[in-house]
Amino acid sequence: MDLSAFSEELAEIEGKINDIFRALSNGFQKLEKIKDPNRRSRQLEELTDKMRECKRLIKEFERVLKEEESRNTRDTVKLLNDKKQSMIKELNSYVALKKQQANTLDNKRVDLFDGPSAGDGFGEENVLLASSMTNQQLMDQGNQMMNETDQAIERSKKVVEDTVNVGAETAAALKAQTEQMSRVVNELDSIHFSIKKASQLVKEIGRQVATDRCIMGMLFLIVVGVITIIIVKIVNPHNKNIRDIPGLAPPANRRLLWVPNNN
Repeated sequence: MDLSAFSEELAEIEGKINDIFRALSNGFQKLEKIKDPNRRSRQLEELTDKMRECKRLIKEFERVLKEEESRNTRDTVKLLNDKKQSMIKELNSYVALKKQQANTLDNKRVDLFDGPSAGDGFGEENVLLASSMTNQQLMDQGNQMMNETDQAIERSKKVVEDTVNVGAETAAALKAQTEQMSRVVNELDSIHFSIKKASQLVKEIGRQVATDRCIMGMLFLIVVGVITIIIVKIVNPHNKNIRDIPGLAPPANRRLLWVPNNN
C-alpha cells in the first residue's frame, strides 16, 4: 500500500521503518555467521539499537495517524491501523529473534572458562564451569589463558620474523641474479663486438689473399712464358719471331776473339 496517497509524512516514516527492517534482516543473517562471542555481542547490541529506533518510529507513525484521523475516511483509518499493526508484528518477530540469540550467547558465555573439548583430545573431566569455580581458580584460569595468548603472540612474531627474513633473502637473491644477468649482457655485448672485429679481419685477410694470388698468377704466367720461349729457341733456333725478341736473337755480325793463322 502506497501511503503517499494519504500522507507524505506517514509515507516518509514508513520508508524509514522499512529500511530498518531490511537492516535487521541482514544483521541477523550476518549474526549467524559470526563465531566469536564478543563480536556476536557487539552485533546484537547494534541490532537492539535499530529495534529501539524502529519502535520510536512506529510510535511516531501512530501519533501522526491520530492527528490525521479526522481528515481521513473510516476505511483509510482502518488501512493505516492495519499497516501499523503489521509493522508492530514484524518488529516483535525481530525482538523474539533477538531474545533467542541473546540466550544462546549467554549460554556460550557460561562456558567461557571451559577446558578443551573432547574433540581436542581431552576428556569431559577437565571441563569446569565458571559458576562452580572459586576466585583463585578463575584467576589461575585467566592467567593460563593469558599465558597461552602470550605464547600465541610469540609464535605469531616468530612467523612474522621468519617471513621478513625470507623476504630479505629473496630480495638479496633477486639482486644477485639481476647483477649476474647484467654481467651476462655485458659479456654478450663483448662477444658480439669481438665477432664483428673478427669478421672485419677475415674480410681484410681475404682481400690480401686475393691480391697475393693475382700477383702469384702473373708471376707464374711470366715464368711460363719465358720458359716457353727458351724451349722454342732451343728446338727451333731459326725462328724469326724469336730472333726479333730483344736479348734472345743472336747478333748479326759477331767478332771472333781469335782469328786462325793461314801460314
